[in-house]
Amino acid sequence: MLERRVKLTFLNDKIREPLIYKMGHEFDVVTNIRMADITSDIGWVMLGLEGDPHEIDKALAWARANGVQVDPDATIGDIVEG
Repeated sequence: MLERRVKLTFLNDKIREPLIYKMGHEFDVVTNIRMADITSDIGWVMLGLEGDPHEIDKALAWARANGVQVDPDATIGDIVEG
């Protein structure tokens, strides 16, 4: 079991969709929200994904296919307020 942290960015048409919830049910991964910020226009979340590396890759590919921007290299230290 591996945990991979990624930053997901949702544009306004995706903010209200339960994509993280669906990701946890569609794939054999555990989703742990570490930090998030949501407004009416944009939202982002630092997400810890736990599971088999292949399942994590499939979950992230699914998120991209659903219009979510995925940054696999972001860390909480990269987040700057403002």
